Amino acid sequence: MQDANADLPETKACGFLIVKGDPIESFLLMRHKDRWDLPKGHVDPGEDEMTCALRELEEETGITSRDIAVDPNFRYALQYVVNYKKRMGGVTALKTSVYFLATLTNEVQLKLTEHQGSEWFAWNPPHGIQEQTIDPLLAAVAQHVSA
Repeated sequence: MQDANADLPETKACGFLIVKGDPIESFLLMRHKDRWDLPKGHVDPGEDEMTCALRELEEETGITSRDIAVDPNFRYALQYVVNYKKRMGGVTALKTSVYFLATLTNEVQLKLTEHQGSEWFAWNPPHGIQEQTIDPLLAAVAQHVSA
C-alpha cells in the first residue's frame, strides 16, 4: 500500500521548547491569533537543524544561545500535512517539525516579532493545549525528564 503523502512536497521547520527551572517549573508558548505555537521556523538552504532553531528563537523572541542551556539528549520530530495558504501559494505539503529542549539560564525581556503574545505555562503534565503538535512534544519532554 502506497503512502498517500508520498508525493507531497516536503518542508522542514526547527524550533525550541524553552523551559524554566530544574526541575521544570514552566514553559514558553507563543500566541498566534487562533492557536498556541513554539518559536520555530523553516530551515534555510545549507542550514542545519540546530542553527535554524537558534536563529528562529532569537528572531522571534530575542532569546539568544547565550541565554539558554540546550539539552544535548533531546530531539523530537513529527510530521503532518499542512496547507500553506500564504507561504507557498496554497500548496499542501508534508511538514517535518524538529524541536529541541532548552532551559532559560538568563532572565530575558522577550522581543516578539511574529506573534501576538506569549505566556509561560505551568509545567503540570499531562497538558492539553494543542493536540496535533504541542501536546505530543510536551509528553515526550515529560518522559525524557523523568527517565
